[in-house]
Amino acid sequence: MIRFPYLARRFVRLASVAMAIAVLLSFTPVFGQDNPSPSATIVLDGRRLFEVSPSGGYSAQKRAEDANRLLKQKVRIPSPPISVTIDETQDLPIIQVDGSHLLTVTQGDAPPGRTAEEQAQIWVGQLAESIQQAQEQRRPAYIQKAMLVSVGCVLFAIVLSWGLGWIWRRWLQPKLPPEVKDSEDSRQHLTIELAVRILFACIRLALWLFIALYITNLFPQTRELSRQMQDTLVGSLVSELIPLGEKSYSVLDLLILLGLFTGLVILARTAKKLLRSRVLRLTGLNRGSQETVAQIATYGIIFLGTIVLLQLWGLDLSSLTIFASVLGVGIGLGLQGIAKEFISGLVLIFERPIKVGDFVDLGEQMGTVERISVRSTEIRTLDEISIIVPNSRFLESEVINWTHNSPFSRLKIPVGVAYGSNLTTVRGALIDAAKEHADVLAEPAPRVFFMGMGESSLDFNLLVWIDEPRKQFRIKSDIYFRIEAILRHRGVEIPFPQRDLHVRSGNLPIEVSPQLTESLAQLSNSLIQWLEKQSTAPTQENQGNRDTSNNGQHRDR
Repeated sequence: MIRFPYLARRFVRLASVAMAIAVLLSFTPVFGQDNPSPSATIVLDGRRLFEVSPSGGYSAQKRAEDANRLLKQKVRIPSPPISVTIDETQDLPIIQVDGSHLLTVTQGDAPPGRTAEEQAQIWVGQLAESIQQAQEQRRPAYIQKAMLVSVGCVLFAIVLSWGLGWIWRRWLQPKLPPEVKDSEDSRQHLTIELAVRILFACIRLALWLFIALYITNLFPQTRELSRQMQDTLVGSLVSELIPLGEKSYSVLDLLILLGLFTGLVILARTAKKLLRSRVLRLTGLNRGSQETVAQIATYGIIFLGTIVLLQLWGLDLSSLTIFASVLGVGIGLGLQGIAKEFISGLVLIFERPIKVGDFVDLGEQMGTVERISVRSTEIRTLDEISIIVPNSRFLESEVINWTHNSPFSRLKIPVGVAYGSNLTTVRGALIDAAKEHADVLAEPAPRVFFMGMGESSLDFNLLVWIDEPRKQFRIKSDIYFRIEAILRHRGVEIPFPQRDLHVRSGNLPIEVSPQLTESLAQLSNSLIQWLEKQSTAPTQENQGNRDTSNNGQHRDR
């Protein structure tokens, strides 16, 4: 079953590419006009009728301005009907509107193979139809109808915009996988949701723009304003404002070039994925080699494609020499760090001290190399956290690559037992604990070394071999659990750290001042006298009690 996130990504990607191609194709005719035409357009209520050429001492713009001004004056009143005729009494046909001179049709206005008279007849038909339509659209009945249509269009846009939001909330969003939807920190969920929201926002914006253009085209006055705005926008896009070398370029030229570069990058990434999944996978190369070849191919496609695009775009590459020199100075002064990382990335890609898929130890972090670019390397740690490491760190500091050239690694597991333990039993227990673990290799076999007699224990090292270094911490933990269970079962004691304290008898070599000695002697004498008094006082009290008792007995007698 195909997952919804995959379909969402494909849909968003295809929609974005389709919109970009549509925009580029819509401006392609404008982009292809190296020499703009000297003709000018006759316009009525924002509708383009036909184009006129220069004639005699009058430019095309002057002829079009005069004709447009006259047409605008004539159609202000919706009635009576306006007549459009041809005056053929002169050498050239003259088009008249209600008897007023509109323009003279010359042979330059007619295309090849058509006479000026035939062209005048065609223009008269177009003018008559457009003038009649302009008068019709200025009548109150048409204005009321257009107002109702406008209100209906606005209501339709509101309902459709609300419907798009309802589709997202009730249909698309619930189809996200629960484990992705409930995870607030899920980058995949956030990316998909953001992409869909941007796509829906673009659809809503396009909808409202279409409705606005449609409503403005319903009324003659707003249609003229809309045409002027479009002409201003197109003029600002196609005007050559940016000089570069011997040529000047417009904003539209730069946008098209940017779109072509974006397409080139997308093409390079697609080629990288196809090369890695369809071609390199069949060669038997390891993952790191495949990633390196695919990365070099990507940069090669982008580099060659950039040169081809600039040449096709008409840019003389020799004009970039100044830019290249300025860029060189910038690299030498302010971009030293970026240049350093770039060169380090090239060294890593070609010399390959680390490869994609290697398990490396950077001192504070350990993880698997996921991606190597020309500036940085992405490493996924054992905590499933991606860290971005500058490439220069791999060349300037010591890095432990556990899987370089071979994935086999040896683990050292220190163990201490109590004095008096049977060493043969201890050795057998350690070997058995290692052999019972599924991730410990049988060859080379586990070995036990007696390292020495410690302060409170007999110290051993258990050496085992594994072929998945990223699992070393889990393997160590499992083996320690098993060692403790086997040693307890076989009666081997694991000691606590012990410390012995020896106190010698004799005088402490402490010097005391005479004053302190005399004071201590006086205190000792006073204490002795007080103790003697305390010991004699009870004796006298007891003697007195006995005398009193004897006197009482004599009285009784």
